[in-house]
Amino acid sequence: MSRIDETIAFIPTRIAVLTVSDSRGLAEDRSGDVLVQRLTEAGHVLADRKILPDERAEIAEQLRAWCADPQIDVVISTGGTGLTGRDVTVEAHRDVYEKEIEAFGTVFTIVSMKKIGTSAVQSRATGGVAQGTYLFALPGSPGACKDAWDEILAFQLDMRHRPCNFVEIFPRLDEKLRRK
Repeated sequence: MSRIDETIAFIPTRIAVLTVSDSRGLAEDRSGDVLVQRLTEAGHVLADRKILPDERAEIAEQLRAWCADPQIDVVISTGGTGLTGRDVTVEAHRDVYEKEIEAFGTVFTIVSMKKIGTSAVQSRATGGVAQGTYLFALPGSPGACKDAWDEILAFQLDMRHRPCNFVEIFPRLDEKLRRK
């Protein structure tokens, strides 16, 4: 069972938040607000925050820019993970990933099933890695963002989480680049 080992020092990560929406601005971005509140309360640093329309190329371009920025460790997007024609966030993420974290979507579905039952099948939440940066695409609802943070990301982005976590392997994410 997972646990927090208080004998290990907490290491804050630098997280960028991207909201994908054709209709929301910063004032209406409740899902982005949920993520910002939770990540800062946990002791992490908000490295950047943007809102972009549901345009695959624009989303992928922003993800690539953040992955290239050494001041950003993690990118969390919210919105555009559904099944409609304008939902292209997952495709944009996959355009950028070097490796997909397949189990992230599975675990998110398990968490969602407890809250919304079989409606969880409509989410395409995903996670991956590119240029040593973690990327996660979450649904656009505040509840989904709370669930993803509270039940998955809060633990995996905490160096003290045992038996393992994403933070402890940061130094090895881009090791292929150093093998030349």
